[in-house]
Amino acid sequence: MALARDPGAGQEHKDAADQNFDYMFKLLIIGNSSVGKTSFLFRFADDSFTSAFVSTVGIDFKVKTVYRNDKRVKLQIWDTAGQERYRTITTAYYRGAMGFLLMYDITSQESFCAVQDWATQIKTYSWGNAQVVLIGNKLDMEEDRQVPTEDAQRLATDLGFQFFEASAKDNINVKQVFDKLVDVICEKMNESVNGDASPSANHKEAGLKETPNSSPGGCAC
Repeated sequence: MALARDPGAGQEHKDAADQNFDYMFKLLIIGNSSVGKTSFLFRFADDSFTSAFVSTVGIDFKVKTVYRNDKRVKLQIWDTAGQERYRTITTAYYRGAMGFLLMYDITSQESFCAVQDWATQIKTYSWGNAQVVLIGNKLDMEEDRQVPTEDAQRLATDLGFQFFEASAKDNINVKQVFDKLVDVICEKMNESVNGDASPSANHKEAGLKETPNSSPGGCAC
């Protein structure tokens, strides 16, 4: 698995490696086959890109630690297969996910038309407060664009999703997508702690880990 380099690793090793974080978020990358989900994950986790990827079989994941406002946030990022025959496998992983990266290919109208169906699956199989970013991938192929930016932005607004266009190949908006998703999750966590307490059980169920010294206000991202 790809772990982020810890800038404080040379200073202390008192925590076990798997405990060296303040929060843990489970994220899923979903969307039709061949929209670039695996390439997007590898660009973010390993800063690498290859066009030789074959279709993901079932589901795979990587781990990366990011730093938001002096907090270590461990991301467990699941890369799901887009093919219909794997759907019953992948939807089993929706439960407990705190965030989704719903991806389409800007050069494929078919992949964009499927966004609504994927959004329905999120609503059906995930917990109610999961956050979603809609991503139009393959921005490096602008000359082959089939999906106007305005159409995607309108759909994202209607669905209540954040929206980015990105390119795993050219490393455009990859880090920004994950940063935004983490920030939105943190904001919703704080709202839950400060407002209705009922969603907090879902946060624990989703893999949220609070260190003994963490503030009572939830995620301080």
